[in-house]
Amino acid sequence: METALTRLTGVRHPVVQTGMGWVAGPRLVSATANAGALGILASATMTLDRLRAAVREVRARTDAPFGVNLRADAADAGDRVRILIEEGVRVASFALAPSRELIGELKDAGVVVMPTVGARRHAEKVAGWGADAVLVQGTEGGGHTGEVATTVLLPQVVDAVDIPVVAAGGFFDGRGLVAALAYGAAGVAMGTRFLLTSDSTVPEAVKARYLAATVRDVTVTRAVDGLPHRMLRTELVEALERSGRVRGALQAVRRAAGYRKLSGTSWRRMLQDGFALRHGKDLTWSQVLLAANTPMLLKASMVDGRTDLGVMASGQVAGVIDDLPSCAELVERIMKEAEDTRRRLTASR
Repeated sequence: METALTRLTGVRHPVVQTGMGWVAGPRLVSATANAGALGILASATMTLDRLRAAVREVRARTDAPFGVNLRADAADAGDRVRILIEEGVRVASFALAPSRELIGELKDAGVVVMPTVGARRHAEKVAGWGADAVLVQGTEGGGHTGEVATTVLLPQVVDAVDIPVVAAGGFFDGRGLVAALAYGAAGVAMGTRFLLTSDSTVPEAVKARYLAATVRDVTVTRAVDGLPHRMLRTELVEALERSGRVRGALQAVRRAAGYRKLSGTSWRRMLQDGFALRHGKDLTWSQVLLAANTPMLLKASMVDGRTDLGVMASGQVAGVIDDLPSCAELVERIMKEAEDTRRRLTASR
């Protein structure tokens, strides 16, 4: 199925596996790439050396195109961009809008730039700065989210920009792919669906929690880092929502110190990232501390398997997923469902 996305990135199928922190590592990304979709490596929690090593590991596992997700507001974003250029990465994905300068540097090196946005005006801005494509996430998506549903946000963005639009938030099968294409998208991006594959390194006990979840078990809370964050509702999430500011801030400082040690990030750089995070948002400094705490809460579940100590970012689609296929099986299934759906729609005319 050829679309503007497949032509732009060189992949066989218009499906993107999103850059989920602690989840989208070399094994999942390379499995996705080998299945013909676009795998995105999550780099925000990696040191610069680890990022370069992870890119090379993916390259050793696959000859197919893949991408890397970056934090546009990170103090070392420029250093990370240069690693992508030096290592010949095909696609640079951003969780926030990158600067005009970063976009220009990547494009000059032949790297496809695809920021993630949650509003039409943000899509218009990055398109005006030269982004090659834009990934649009509706409120159904996991992790940090907005308030507009994909079915409302997607057509707004498609009508507003002249670059390929990738739809995210609420997609898990071939029917969703056809629906997104009907809206004018060039493909779909999926996070939770790829997390729940046999190629994902997330501990099996954590996957079991996702598979057991219903749509009512997925919630949006501000208790983790002060921003709307979609995740599975657990005892820890409920405890965070009940905890007071002082207790929450003390816990955040302790976990932020752990993240600093793990990632090799200096306190100065963490403060710089905190300033960037706070900019343009109505966040208290306690909430900024909670934001620094978030990577450790995610790691506790996604890496260590401690669902009692960590949080589990999740799209609403977790409530309708009930199996763990390989990436190859998943992508093949999605494409077959999409073709069957298109034939059925054509036959019903």
